[in-house]
Amino acid sequence: MIRSSEGIYQQFCEGVVFKAREIILEWAGMRVALRSNSMELLDSLSGYFSHCILSSSDVANIGDLIRITAIEQDEPVINMSFQDWRREGGKTGRKDSFVTLDDGRLLRKVRTGMVFLQSSDLLLAVGPCVDNSNQVVNFIISQLMNQIQHKNYLICHAAAAQVNGMGLALAGFSGGGKSTLMLKLLENSDSKFISNDRLFLRDGDGDGDDGVHAVGVPKLPRVNPGTLLNNARLRSLMDEDDQHYFDNLPYSELWDIERKYDVPVEALYGAGRILASSSLMTVIILNWRHDSDLQTTIQTVDISTRRELLAAVKKAPGPFYQDASGEFLQDESVVNEEPYLALLQQSQVWELSGKVDIEYGVKLIMNQLALETVCQD
Repeated sequence: MIRSSEGIYQQFCEGVVFKAREIILEWAGMRVALRSNSMELLDSLSGYFSHCILSSSDVANIGDLIRITAIEQDEPVINMSFQDWRREGGKTGRKDSFVTLDDGRLLRKVRTGMVFLQSSDLLLAVGPCVDNSNQVVNFIISQLMNQIQHKNYLICHAAAAQVNGMGLALAGFSGGGKSTLMLKLLENSDSKFISNDRLFLRDGDGDGDDGVHAVGVPKLPRVNPGTLLNNARLRSLMDEDDQHYFDNLPYSELWDIERKYDVPVEALYGAGRILASSSLMTVIILNWRHDSDLQTTIQTVDISTRRELLAAVKKAPGPFYQDASGEFLQDESVVNEEPYLALLQQSQVWELSGKVDIEYGVKLIMNQLALETVCQD
């Protein structure tokens, strides 16, 4: 049985006719090239990554590249014993499974049957890629995430935006509304989108920042029906039948529905509204609840005395993480809180608590930003 990445890669690629076209994207100084045997997939990904696709005039000076191959085919049959990846606390159901190879890792998505090969030299996505293009997007993003972490950035479970020139991270517990709140902040004409669900932080030394520097990933916001229904700009992303169906659901059920919609930020908010990175002024932790009767409030907190809030920020890198030496993360690895504590002590931390109220939450954040601006002046 083949156990090498090279052998498995060649086996999948044998007889495959690849399109002459490649798509090349650039993000935070990193470049990714993707080839495929499917023009439909290339067109789809080119549209998705339109905010960071290199034009043909830039392709001549490529430089270092992360090269990925995506093969469109039926769900592959692999006669190996896959092991389920243990999910983080609070997560249920089977999502990822993997096989350890001699020089890499083979991963399979349990729900779709998509398979991904990853080693220090070879990156391959194979299966029904067109129907599961979001998983190909995630594979591309995971390679960028690895490179960012190799530069000593710390992975965080947070959305981020720059508002009036100030970088804000929004972290919250599952279903806390960080994406909904972030998109509401984008209604401010001076705001820019940085990241929806993964944010990377490190000490700003060397980046021209006195405090903390933040880098996002080029993944568009992926939100649930409740976010769309409560934002006039976003409702059009949902067809009329879906709007009618979800409009008639009880509010308590709406936020638990597992259906996601991609938000094309530049198409809806305008060109130039996406940033790869920013200095970070504050981390806002959404510690509010849908079932609370308490008034929504915002306050500055000392994270060293509220360490329980770190659970909303910290994040395990996941099964696709491969360190700079080529070693893969194991699923029993425990996330160390100390680096998060050290970084958050270099920036402000605000806590939104009480009941979930997106509109009022935005108002509180904007008022707090205005106070900070006055204090800085």
